[in-house]
Amino acid sequence: MKKVPITKVGYEKLKKELEYIKTVSIPENIRDIEEARAHGDLSENAEYTAAKERQSFILGRIQEIENNLASSIIIDLKGITNDKIVFGATVIIGDNHSGEEIKYQLVGPFESDINENKISVTSPIGKALIGKRTGEEVTVKTPGGIRKFEVIDILIES
Repeated sequence: MKKVPITKVGYEKLKKELEYIKTVSIPENIRDIEEARAHGDLSENAEYTAAKERQSFILGRIQEIENNLASSIIIDLKGITNDKIVFGATVIIGDNHSGEEIKYQLVGPFESDINENKISVTSPIGKALIGKRTGEEVTVKTPGGIRKFEVIDILIES
């Protein structure tokens, strides 16, 4: 099984989500199924159907999280330096076209979340940034076309 990098924070977040699903979501869903079942005829019971669909989703999510945890390898961010971009580093890059500055943390695919400015090291931008140093230009082939960035700063947050 190929191991996928993850930060300790990302690993703990997945474990907490799994625990929440097992201790809160499943019991709630069981109650919903029992309540819907009490309403009688199951063949025309929309509440029952919805609760069973949710049960399927919950069980699928549990399996997905357990697989992600099993295939993860926690990368210790202590001791890394900011001389070049590595897994776990936070970078500030400047878009050469718009002049906009963007801040990203490079993380594993299981914890990437663009809303939190966490991008996967396997994404096009992530791949292009790895190994670069402050001041270097990065060319990235994106779905929207070729984009150029400059590495402004590399931050190490533990």
